[in-house]
Amino acid sequence: MGLGAPEIILILAAVLLLFGGKKIPEMMKGLGKGMKEFKDSQNGISQEEPVIIKAEEGKAI
Repeated sequence: MGLGAPEIILILAAVLLLFGGKKIPEMMKGLGKGMKEFKDSQNGISQEEPVIIKAEEGKAI
């Protein structure tokens, strides 16, 4: 029992009425960003680059 075209159209119309046209792109951007972070964390990719400090000079490279 899957969703057909009429059900999907009804759901999209309800979302549009609830959130309005301006809020939906912001929500999709946030959703995409969250999905990207989730995939990166699954692959072991970190957003933060490790900082290596040389002991002699005390400067970050």
